Amino acid sequence: MKPRLRFALACTLLCITHAPAPAQDAIVKSKPLTAPFDLLQTQHMVVEVKINGKGPYRLIFDTGAPINLINNKVAKEADVFPKDFKKPPFALFGSMGQFKIKSLEIGDVKAENLSTMVMDHPTVEAISKALGPIEGIVGLSFFGKYAMTIDYQAKTMTFTPNDYQPVDMIENLMKMLLSSKNKTKVLAPGGILGVMVEKAKDDEESGVVVKTVLADSAAAQAGIKAGDRLISVDGRWTDTVTDCFTAFSLIAPATPVQAVIRRDGKEQKLQLELRPGI
Repeated sequence: MKPRLRFALACTLLCITHAPAPAQDAIVKSKPLTAPFDLLQTQHMVVEVKINGKGPYRLIFDTGAPINLINNKVAKEADVFPKDFKKPPFALFGSMGQFKIKSLEIGDVKAENLSTMVMDHPTVEAISKALGPIEGIVGLSFFGKYAMTIDYQAKTMTFTPNDYQPVDMIENLMKMLLSSKNKTKVLAPGGILGVMVEKAKDDEESGVVVKTVLADSAAAQAGIKAGDRLISVDGRWTDTVTDCFTAFSLIAPATPVQAVIRRDGKEQKLQLELRPGI
């Protein structure tokens, strides 16, 4: 698959996985099925498919796509939308969401109950305008059900059914987002350095600026001064305030570590030993 198409699909579909190898006994016992394909000038494989008995439609067969994708025209003609479906008020690139296909057929191969995204994908639309009608993509939720070989000379694909059920990538992604929605991560230092640092929005230099050094603190004892730029600590970059909290959260109090600062344009290495505290 061409890099531009792969990148565009990754931005839209957000996630790519690989199906595990099917069990060998399943390959031996199942009857191989064949399907023809054609090659575009871009070297994308194109297949003619029937969706819910309607078609044929021309779709790109993409072994890098995690899910099937069809445009709105095909979805309407093949009755993919449920009867109670209501079009969203705002749909970027005609994105209607995820639906189920009752059946998808390519040559002798037929799979049922497959997930598909419905949208007028801009990259697919561009290929369609340049090289003839292309109305979607066949992805993992179809071909993951088979062990597959490709004969480029004969332009045929051979599918051997296996016992693997491809995961629903969009559903899994939504579950991940929902499960992490209310989780809060708190960053706090494992020990106290005794400084206040800042980084201006337009500051593109490495490190953060030390604004204040507390008296009799670990920083003061190590020789850090206000105006110094803290570059790294214990081998970890400190390019943002968050970086500093992350770096110090990994250092136990009373553990000697090395910090790199820049003062008057010259870098210096200092030894630090954080104090316990909250």
